[in-house]
Amino acid sequence: MVVAHLDNNNFETEVLKAKGVVLVDFYATWCGPCKMTGPIIEQLTEEVKNVKFVKVDVDQNQELSSKYQVFSIPTFLIFKDGQVAGQFVGAQSKEGFLAEIKKVS
Repeated sequence: MVVAHLDNNNFETEVLKAKGVVLVDFYATWCGPCKMTGPIIEQLTEEVKNVKFVKVDVDQNQELSSKYQVFSIPTFLIFKDGQVAGQFVGAQSKEGFLAEIKKVS
């Protein structure tokens, strides 16, 4: 399964109106740590069925980045039923992502 790439047009529908847990990866194509976490997010998409994983390119979506105060990347926001339930910054291991998800689910 491919991770959906969101923008200002579909963020509300895919994240804010979504039921359950959504992990949003704020990234940039030029960001080294983002490139490291990309494959982990892809892997989690396959393995963790009760969480929706999406990506937002900060360069293409500066409005969303500033709304959620994304100052460094990668930044990960975990939404639960449309509300921010968790946030962390920087590359994580697969176990690190799972631990963060577990905090809110």
